[in-house]
Amino acid sequence: MRDTLETMRGRLAETPHLMRLGRLFTETVQLRVDDAEYYLDFEKGALVAITEGPSRKTPYRFALVTDGEALARFWEPLPAPGFHDIFGLVKLGRARIEGDILTLVKNLRFFKEFMALARREAVQ
Repeated sequence: MRDTLETMRGRLAETPHLMRLGRLFTETVQLRVDDAEYYLDFEKGALVAITEGPSRKTPYRFALVTDGEALARFWEPLPAPGFHDIFGLVKLGRARIEGDILTLVKNLRFFKEFMALARREAVQ
């Protein structure tokens, strides 16, 4: 998982339109996959740090909680209906969004496109 997140960090830096979308996004997001926790520190749209948890001391604005199988299906080149979107995962009961949902909604396109960056590997 750490390698995938590092790949996504590199792809984010190489995607100018996504960096523009996230230019006002400076937050920490928690990604929980099964029993693993990752804290993604964004600064002006750039992913500046990936910290592995668990940590009760690391504050985060919102969290995406899912299971590994659902995330793997989300990252398929052409995901099945419901697995194509983070809110689709929530609707299927395969994910939860916790914390400040307003911050997520304000930066929804940026975060959704960031999460989909892992798909590009299989498409190319």
